[in-house]
This record gives sequence, C-alpha cells and structure tokens, in this order.
Amino acid sequence: MTNHQPSLPPAFQESMKAQLGADFPAFADALAHESPVSIRLNPAKAAYDPSGLSRVPWHPDGFYLPRRPVFTLDPVFHAGGYYVQEASSMIIHEALSQCVSRKHPLRILDLCAAPGGKSTLLASWMPEGSLLLANEVIRSRVTVLKENLERWGHAGTFTSSYDPDSFQKLTGFFDVVLVDAPCSGEGLFRKDPDAIQEWSAEHVQLCAARQQRILAAANALVAPGGVLLYSTCTYNEFENDQNAEWLATAQGLTHLLLDFPKEWGLTARAKGYQCYPHRLSGEGFYLAAFRKKEGITFQGKPSRYMGKLYDVPKKNAAAIQDWVQNPKDFFYLQRPDGTVLFAPKNLHEELMMLDAALPQGVWLREAGEFKGKDFIPAQGLAMSTALHTAVPTVELNRVNSLQFLKKESLLLPDAPKGWLLAQHKGLGLGWMKNLGNRTNNYLPKDWRIRMDIREI
Repeated sequence: MTNHQPSLPPAFQESMKAQLGADFPAFADALAHESPVSIRLNPAKAAYDPSGLSRVPWHPDGFYLPRRPVFTLDPVFHAGGYYVQEASSMIIHEALSQCVSRKHPLRILDLCAAPGGKSTLLASWMPEGSLLLANEVIRSRVTVLKENLERWGHAGTFTSSYDPDSFQKLTGFFDVVLVDAPCSGEGLFRKDPDAIQEWSAEHVQLCAARQQRILAAANALVAPGGVLLYSTCTYNEFENDQNAEWLATAQGLTHLLLDFPKEWGLTARAKGYQCYPHRLSGEGFYLAAFRKKEGITFQGKPSRYMGKLYDVPKKNAAAIQDWVQNPKDFFYLQRPDGTVLFAPKNLHEELMMLDAALPQGVWLREAGEFKGKDFIPAQGLAMSTALHTAVPTVELNRVNSLQFLKKESLLLPDAPKGWLLAQHKGLGLGWMKNLGNRTNNYLPKDWRIRMDIREI
C-alpha cells in the first residue's frame, strides 16, 4: 500500500543522493510505502503461532505480519509472548552471535535502552546465568522500559537510570556493551513523520557530538576482550561512519567484520553495516561492532549490603517459596515498606558490585509485599518465568482477558477462592483474588487498556 510521498528536507535529499547515487529514486520510492510490520517471539513464552508468516532472515524468532493489527487487543502481546520490533534492528542478534561466545555467562549493558526492544532481544540471546542491565538516562522513559522487561519475564534483567558518566566506577566490568545511540532518526522518516520536521543538518552534527560523549563513556566499561556494539537508526556519515572511525582510532577499538549473506540485503560501509528500506524489508538502521583487545580489568568490590534493603525475615522467606519455582536459586531482600525483591542467587556478587559502584544501585524485580501476615504478589511476578507452576490459575478467553486488562472485575463461580493468576493461552496476565461473590483485579493501573473494547 502506498502513502503520500513524504516531503524530505532538501539537504537530506542531497546527502542521500551523494550516498546512494543512482539508487536514490528507489530509496525515495520505498519511503512512500508503508513500513513492514514485524514481531519477535519470546522463546520462553511460546504461545504465538507463527504458521504462515514470513521469517525475518537474520533472527530465528522474527516474523513479518501481512498487516498491522491492533496489538492492544491481543492478550498474548500483553503477556509478553512477543515484542513488536522493527526488523532491521533485530540484526543485533546475528552480530552478537558472530562476535561473542555464549559458552559462559556474560555481563551485558544496554546503555540507551528505552523502550526495551533491544533489551528483550539481548535477554533472549544471552547465555544462561548472564546479567543484563538496561539503562535509560531519561527518567520519563524508564517506566515503559521496566514494564517491557517485566512482560518479557527474564529473571536476569535489571534496570537503572543514569547518565553514562555515572558508570565510571564500572570500568572494565561488562563483556558486552550496546550503545543504540540517540540519533537524528533519518531511518524512521516513513514511520514517524515528526522525525522529518525535526531534522536539520545542525541537529545531525549535534547528535554526532553527543554520540561521541556516550561512546567514550561506554568504551571504558568494556572488559578487555569484550565487545562494543554501536547502532543508530540513521544514514548519514557523521553519526555512522565518522563515529565508527573515531571508535577505531581515538578510542583504540578493533573493528569487527561480520558475515551477512548477500541475499539479506545489508550494505557494508567503511566500518559498519547499513540497512536501507529499498534493499531489505525493514527501516534504516546502522550497526558497527568492535572488540576491546586491551584495557583496564574491573577492580571494584561488592558492597556488603544493598542500601535501604534488608534480608527478608525467615517467616516471610518461607511464605515466598510457595510463589517461586526453584526458590533456592534466588535471594530475597525487603524494603522498609514490606516490598520483597528477588534476583538469581548466582548474580548476587555482580549485583552487589553494581550497588557499590552506581549512585543508587539498580532496580531489582518485585516479588510482592507483605501486609501483616498476607503476601500480595506483584505484577512482575505474574509475568516472570520464575513464577511457581503450582500457583492457582484461571484460563481466560480473549474477551475475558481483555476485560481483565481493562481492570474490570470478572465473576468466576467455578474458580477456587484466593489468589489466582489470570492466564491467556497459558501465559500470565496478572493477579486476581477470588472472594466467591466477586473478584478483585490487581492489575496495576498503568498497565490497563484504555481503548474501547466493546466491539471486539
């Protein structure tokens, strides 16, 4: 389906003509067509049937949809069964697979992580026992990042909100650092018309300078032998080629050559790879990979206690074990307000190091809270793959699931009383408490559907 031809800034057109030559008309024509719609399935929550869909060539769980549905009306989407992610950016999976070994657990940092698409990709890619820290400096974007990671359900993912310079005490800590840098957004012109209005040659230069500051901070965090991935959703040489060259020369990193099959349609640039919308089914995306052959090894020490947190009392710890599968694989901490946090026990030392190095540590996952003797499970626990499989559940059809996601109460006369995990196709949506004559819906207000669902 063709849209109206976008009115591209003249300076941008000239830049792309110089970059693409005779290919520019095909590029401009691609921008006049609708963007392809793609999703990436969650391998830990297999409930979406991709039969009949075309695959994204560079990701085993990536698929194209024939048209854009109303994702808000799909309970599997709300349950974290898949993530709606632009296909070109999924190439990060293949790049990682080519230049990073998965034979042992890794420490991974997604430095500019919101809204969380690449973080969820990293979570599914990384080997068992790994740690992923998803950081977002803009506090207004942290909420959606945390929610998307909670929906994905991986217990080894954590969030933070710091400027890159705040990570200075973590020099040499991470095996992999991804910098999907804030950019001029040229690759999003057909998806986001506002990006066209905001574009200017001056903004490109401003972005390129800001990216160098972020990259300099990121480079220091990479362990010797580790990998730095740099990506943007733009085309110009200032933000892409010149910054990649700067990483190799001024920052002393070794550029890594990646082997992408010719039929995938990626274009090799001086030090990186470009996705163009007229050469593949995806948006504009740039990626370059680097290895840090030499550098400072991390010298930090873990803190003894996490700030403002304390060990869960024994009686409460025993109660939590009924909610978590393999409870001995996790450690538990409690806030003064009674909220219980949990994380994999094998990551305890790493998390204590992060707590010691970062101004206010990192956010752990909430398991729930104690009010007196009663334990109230958290939404994140409902979404987590660590949730105990013996927790009472109630399977909801699509209509009832959407009513639950509207935060409406459901009558469940045949369901057992007490706490129930609302499920759709076996995937958790959130918590209800069945009182017999009514149910209380514990879905967080910020998670509820706000659109009208009466005509579904």
